[in-house]
Amino acid sequence: MRTGPRRSGLAAAAIALVLGACAPLVREPAPAPAAPADFPEGYYREALARGRPVFRVDPAESVVVIEVRRAGSLARLGHDHVVASHEVAGFIAPDEGRADLYVALGRLAVDEPSLRAEAGFETQPTESDIEGTRANMLEKVLEAEKFPFALIRVSGANAKQRSATLEVAITLHGSTRTLRAPAEIDADAERMSLTGRLSFDQTDFGITPYSLLGGAIAVQNRLDLRFSIRARRGP
Repeated sequence: MRTGPRRSGLAAAAIALVLGACAPLVREPAPAPAAPADFPEGYYREALARGRPVFRVDPAESVVVIEVRRAGSLARLGHDHVVASHEVAGFIAPDEGRADLYVALGRLAVDEPSLRAEAGFETQPTESDIEGTRANMLEKVLEAEKFPFALIRVSGANAKQRSATLEVAITLHGSTRTLRAPAEIDADAERMSLTGRLSFDQTDFGITPYSLLGGAIAVQNRLDLRFSIRARRGP
């Protein structure tokens, strides 16, 4: 039949496009930026001046992880991905039940083996795949040069509660959406931690999920996010 060579040609073209999309783009991580201009650090300085407890987020012990799953009729040619920030910064004011955090998108890590294992992903992309994915994510999806930060405002972070449903307002890609996140809270006089998870759609933030070949190779619109935020009391 004549359809065989045609199908083979289409498959070859699809593979070539996938490899092109994941072509290596070797670059140094973006330098650590200053806080966003609209980050409300002044609110926490005023709280300290009034003698209220304020906890500073410890980036070395905190992480935000986003699981990105593949979609499309040729999904088998792609990968699921894990994107993470190990440099979450910000403050928690437990008496006010409020926290403000920010993440520099240019510092995001992609597909760390340990986080892929935690997500249940059995494969490990090559280094060139990872570099290509990171470049596409920052340039084509998140437009990180134009929108360099994700801002997160949390309400309901009461240190006296062990479990809570937090109101999480996320500003990403120029849009803000408020989500609800079940969370566990652990706190004493010197330390505080928040752990939980939530899901959201990329299109809610005006983001078009990455795709190729008319959607035959794509990522799902729905993303799963989990967080573990640890903070220490101090100035």
